Amino acid sequence: MTEHVEYEARTVRPYAVTGGRVRTTSSDAPLPLEALVEVMPGAVGGQGLTPEKRAILQHAAHTYVSIAELSALLHLPLGVVRIIVADLTDAKYIRVHTSTPVDVHTGQSPALSLSVLESVLNGISAL
Repeated sequence: MTEHVEYEARTVRPYAVTGGRVRTTSSDAPLPLEALVEVMPGAVGGQGLTPEKRAILQHAAHTYVSIAELSALLHLPLGVVRIIVADLTDAKYIRVHTSTPVDVHTGQSPALSLSVLESVLNGISAL
């Protein structure tokens, strides 16, 4: 009995998928691994998208899917998936839900700003 092993060779390198980018265009803050992707209505039929972008839309079409899950499902490095997801977000095909809000313009979480941390410390000290 011979065992048939299917192997799909990737003909496109990860840097080609991202256009050579290692960071997203909207911010320098990477999306968290646990961030959930939601497909916007009508986005699944998007025309002119790369196979990787279409695959993300198909995987997230019926349920929320995390960035980490998409990386595993697409057999792509996490950084590449983060960039593709950011591109799809910028194009309004998907919405990303994170546990901590991130300011798109600064790439920083408001919860981690120095003033908020000082206020929390002052409140704790007052107890």
